[in-house]
Amino acid sequence: MAVAEFPLPDVGEGLTEAEIVQWRVAPGDEIAVDQVLVEIETAKSLVELPSPFAGTVTGLLVAEGDTVEVGSPIIRVESDAAAAGQSADSAPVADTAASAPAPAPVASAPLAPAPVAPAAVAQAPVPAPAAPIHAAPAHAAAAPAPAPAPAQVAVDAGVVGTDEGSGAVLVGYGSATSAPSRRKPGARRAAAAAAEAFRASSREVGLEFVTDDGEATTADAVAAQGSRPARPTMPSASALQVMAKPPIRKLAKDLGVDLTIVVPTGLAGEVTRDDVIRHATQATVFRNIETPEWGDVRQEAIPVKGVRKAIATAMTTSAFTAPHVSLFVDVDATRTMEFVKRLKESPTFAGVKVSPLLIMARAVIWAVRRNRSVNSSWTDREIIVHHFVNLGIAAATPRGLIVPNIKDAQDMSLLELAKALEQMTLTARDGKTTPADMADGTITVTNIGVFGMDTGTPILNPGQVAIVAMGTIKPKPWVVDGDVRSRMVTTIGASFDHRVVDGDVASRFVHDVASVIEEPALLLD
Repeated sequence: MAVAEFPLPDVGEGLTEAEIVQWRVAPGDEIAVDQVLVEIETAKSLVELPSPFAGTVTGLLVAEGDTVEVGSPIIRVESDAAAAGQSADSAPVADTAASAPAPAPVASAPLAPAPVAPAAVAQAPVPAPAAPIHAAPAHAAAAPAPAPAPAQVAVDAGVVGTDEGSGAVLVGYGSATSAPSRRKPGARRAAAAAAEAFRASSREVGLEFVTDDGEATTADAVAAQGSRPARPTMPSASALQVMAKPPIRKLAKDLGVDLTIVVPTGLAGEVTRDDVIRHATQATVFRNIETPEWGDVRQEAIPVKGVRKAIATAMTTSAFTAPHVSLFVDVDATRTMEFVKRLKESPTFAGVKVSPLLIMARAVIWAVRRNRSVNSSWTDREIIVHHFVNLGIAAATPRGLIVPNIKDAQDMSLLELAKALEQMTLTARDGKTTPADMADGTITVTNIGVFGMDTGTPILNPGQVAIVAMGTIKPKPWVVDGDVRSRMVTTIGASFDHRVVDGDVASRFVHDVASVIEEPALLLD
């Protein structure tokens, strides 16, 4: 047995430090191959670091909340594998580990993992390895996985190392290939338990379902048949309690939403995922209902680190480097709201979240095609005009503002764009957005309307020359054919880098975006 100290790796983001968020092990713990040791936070994302081999934890060298430089030792492990590595190399494992490159992390996924998309893997900044990369040994795949942290179950993990005997390193948690993920036994048990919980709640409230042939049935019968009901029927009058499936209840708990005050829209009066998300979005500004007391503490000091430090650097750089110019226009969005309603009722969009943001995103892509210079990047020597659209969507998360982007959004259909927006939103809300998701954006949309705001002057995302802000949509008096009528009105705001975008181009671009919001039929062009 030998003791090795493992350094904090470079997780492939080009960063120099990270914060220790939570240790998943303690001194004396027996650990297995690929078991998550620690969760770290960089300026861009949360990353889980697994153990490269089994052994016993003999010491945690850094406390939770501390910021550590890359290469600094963070944990001490006693292991036979470490001894073998030292014997083969005649050098401490820690020395080799410090110099070995690590692949880019793949952020952990929700309970039912999906395969890592090849495009996403290609986008991740992976440094060139010093030696060939080999697949995980067979015993690694069979190693028992530790109990995951609440509300966070990672994707199937792989052990990525160099030639045998070169020394193990801590790497970002996730699969090293794009092979399809397999649901682990624990996930299957959790899914079965969730299904049984829903059947039990269905029996309790008298919830019935109607099959495709019109016959009434129960959740137990549906489960036994292995089929999915066409629609649920209304429960009896005595069942006046909140009806929601276990995953919806968990989502509400994670978002801090009280299900008893959510307006349900399900066919049987049950609360749906969209209901919870809509309520959480609308209540964001007013979430702190109770006004806290001032207290005895006169002031507090909040360390500037992680995402907040990255935001401060980016906003300062943008505000004092790019000369901003902003434009605003009020728009009659009545037809957009009608279009959104029709899409929600369309079988093609069944189960897909549709909102005015989808039409705004499509409008921006359409307007970019007509005004290419707004989709550019400035350098001191040249202006780079992008002939593709990596559409950034500003997202407010518990960790702060992030701007993931949809790659090659110009090639997507409206349905594909809707699915991409929904997945991006859920990933950001779960804190699983990866650095690759936020890299290489070309233009950004920020939806401040969800906070009840009419408009604002958005600051450019560094490296981009245009950003569009969408305000709230609400009834306002509007002149139509000489008559004052109530119409659904919004305000579109946009900021531009005046070094690249002249006033006439900026005006045409905003006008084009507004034209689509006013008449979505232009998207048929």
